[in-house]
Amino acid sequence: MKQLPDATRHLAEAEAEEVFGWILDGEADDDAIARFLVDMSARSETSEEIAGAARALRNRMIPIAAPEGTVDCCGTGGDGHHTLNVSTAVSLVVAACGVPVAKHGNRAASSKAGAADTLEALGLDMEAAGRSAEKTLAELGICFLFAKNHHPAMGRIQPIRQKLGVRTIFNLMGPLSNPAGVRRQLIGIARPAYVPIYAAAKARLGTERSFIASGDEGLDELSLAGGNELADVTGNSFEMRRVLAVQANLPHAPVEAIRGGDPAHNACALEALLAGTPGPYRDAVLFNASATLIVAGRTDDWTEGAQIAAEALDSGAALTLLRDWIALSV
Repeated sequence: MKQLPDATRHLAEAEAEEVFGWILDGEADDDAIARFLVDMSARSETSEEIAGAARALRNRMIPIAAPEGTVDCCGTGGDGHHTLNVSTAVSLVVAACGVPVAKHGNRAASSKAGAADTLEALGLDMEAAGRSAEKTLAELGICFLFAKNHHPAMGRIQPIRQKLGVRTIFNLMGPLSNPAGVRRQLIGIARPAYVPIYAAAKARLGTERSFIASGDEGLDELSLAGGNELADVTGNSFEMRRVLAVQANLPHAPVEAIRGGDPAHNACALEALLAGTPGPYRDAVLFNASATLIVAGRTDDWTEGAQIAAEALDSGAALTLLRDWIALSV
């Protein structure tokens, strides 16, 4: 077994890649891994460590082919707000706008309904969706990349994470390791003060353009409730800015207005959204869809982005896409 370094010491990017390679390959003791992850989280992971760990995970993933310009919209999870599935809905809306989306996700860890749980409740067969991911992405412009199918190295880590029951660097690695190799992303994280650190990690890994966002209340997506910290990452650098819902001509609403429930509850709400139901859930989706359309290069204006997304909902295109996706995932 490999001896893990003292986690109170900051690791250089190359060392972090090597150490997390040991962890993912089962070359370290489970108890030692648990202590290492907790100690690292307690002193906060650095951008070098996040980038190095993500490289280790990328090196072990099962990739898929994707069309040029494919994007992803996801969050790190663990924000404790138990909201409806915003990024899942955003993926459908953005894909219905003609931008291919490789949605990377998993089942719920700390919430009641993760992306996979809700999509399954809507009728999408997870195993079939996995088998046909490249096909649906090429033909419909959307796919779901179930994390367990593409990151087999995470299999031995999952019991350790579940036993710990706390957020670790593994929450941060997933969005940086999309199996479609997307170069444009909207990533939500649950710690506003951590946005520049995470953005620096994303910049180290390189991107055409990505937004790293966090609501002031610790929401792992753009929030209607108040302000948002946002890092605009292009290439190997980033700029910080503040973003408000009013910039997309959308009203403010408390987080409680988009509180979710179990998979059946969230699936019902998503179906209603796609059928044209107005309200805070729709507004939250339009806000985050606008951000995704901006990083995709479809617009550079928040209000226009929200309008493009609204048309995909109001025309029925997003609902039709969901139905076609379910039918094609066999």
